[in-house]
Amino acid sequence: MILVNNLRKSFGRRTVLNGLGLEVEPGAVTLMVGANGAGKTTTLRAIAGLSKPDAGTITIAGHDLQRERTAALAHLAFLPQAPRFHPRLTVRQTAEFYAELRGRLRGVDMALDLWGLDEFSRVPTGKLSGGLRQRLALALVSLADTPVILMDEPGLSLDPDWRRRLQTFLKSEAARGRTVLIATHLLGEWDGRIDRCILVDQGRARCALPPEGIRDGFPIAIAASNLSRSPSTSSGPRAEPRSSRSGLHSDPLALRVSAGTELPRSPAAHAAGYILTPVPEMR
Repeated sequence: MILVNNLRKSFGRRTVLNGLGLEVEPGAVTLMVGANGAGKTTTLRAIAGLSKPDAGTITIAGHDLQRERTAALAHLAFLPQAPRFHPRLTVRQTAEFYAELRGRLRGVDMALDLWGLDEFSRVPTGKLSGGLRQRLALALVSLADTPVILMDEPGLSLDPDWRRRLQTFLKSEAARGRTVLIATHLLGEWDGRIDRCILVDQGRARCALPPEGIRDGFPIAIAASNLSRSPSTSSGPRAEPRSSRSGLHSDPLALRVSAGTELPRSPAAHAAGYILTPVPEMR
């Protein structure tokens, strides 16, 4: 499990994370979506221990990242958006290097076979295509065999067949009880293939989107998030998120929108569980 509480991070005057709170449960594939600059990658890097937050706490598999850093990170494998390898090392040498760090040398052959890299085992990584390099990165993640898996845009550079294989792999890992958290903007590729979807906007986890209908629900949730941040006026539109018994991150967005407000909408998004109810203007 991953627990993130009140995470804050700024780069100079720019605030990237603004009190982000997140709970990612084991046994499920959780997708984190949002516009460019919403804070998805910064959140993953903070959880992976690669970026120190200005404030807030992170707990990984029961270990506080700040106080028990080594123990926390031992439970985690992270795939960055653009993995890099020593260009002169072969695919097998790279896999064996990382496997030795994890004490998993016996798993190298299985990992290379899983990701279709057997025939490329003697090829230097500097000569790999983007898709093969991404598959090598995925092989290293599978080698780690950790309770928590973090991935930043894992489907990039993969062809449709290998994206489906990736999704099948993650589903099977979640079924084993692993905690899987993915950041992406490829909404259509993951529609209906995950267990949970969280919208991150302006450095905060705003709401949950239904696992099916992500593409249709995304613009509604973004519009709702923008409205909820806008100061209400007597004549302007208002948006009020309605709380539920299980909290903000557990249920589909339920939103009250003032009369006259227009939001992107589609039959699929409404069928997925969105509640958009006109509210009479307050006088």
